[in-house]
Amino acid sequence: MPSRYFDFRLALGIPLLLMVCMLVIDPRPVDFALANLFYQPGEGFIGRHSFWLEDILHDRAKQVVIVLGVLAIAGFVLSLLPTRLRTWRRQLGYLVLALGLSTSVVTPLKTLTGMHCPWSLSEFGGQEQFTPLLSERAPTANPGRCWPGGHASAGFSLLALFFVLRDRRPRLARAALVVALGLGSLFSLGRMLQGAHFLSHNLWTLLIDWVICVLTYRWLLYRVSVTRRSYQQPVLGETCR
Repeated sequence: MPSRYFDFRLALGIPLLLMVCMLVIDPRPVDFALANLFYQPGEGFIGRHSFWLEDILHDRAKQVVIVLGVLAIAGFVLSLLPTRLRTWRRQLGYLVLALGLSTSVVTPLKTLTGMHCPWSLSEFGGQEQFTPLLSERAPTANPGRCWPGGHASAGFSLLALFFVLRDRRPRLARAALVVALGLGSLFSLGRMLQGAHFLSHNLWTLLIDWVICVLTYRWLLYRVSVTRRSYQQPVLGETCR
């Protein structure tokens, strides 16, 4: 079945442009201003020891996303057998791959960048010195592991559900998009209240996960109809005019 038209130039161009902007324009003023709203001198971040933010919104919510990933793998395996899921085999394969890439890319990027969490910085009661994303890290015995946002990625990785459904269930796909953006934003806010991430950390996570989902969709699921492909190709001889 051919896919509904999707403008990959915009879908990739806009997030890549935003990435460049965040590299050129220092997000620190906005990051620090928001972090200061959630920080109380002498006490720390207002959500640092919150049961609801740590145990429910962080630990339990992440476990729910992990369960979804396991169900996607199980569904893909079942789709390889003569079951009703076989018609969804490609979509389930996409879901497994997109979820896996979106979440697994976080750990190596954290190790590579060594960015510290707000709660580790001297401005917020910690011991570490802040350095921008592309700058050399200040000498420390405890490298940071806070860029991009791992918990935000658990929510934003569900953007993959939008692409799974957009060609077969458009209305459900839009609902899935809203849920993914909503959960990712909620997870992001929760960790910001705890001092675990700056706003820019979570924005980067959203952009990275979106690009992964779009590229994987283009590779595995997007199918151009024969009519549209013929329309897009120049008629023989027209190129010589």
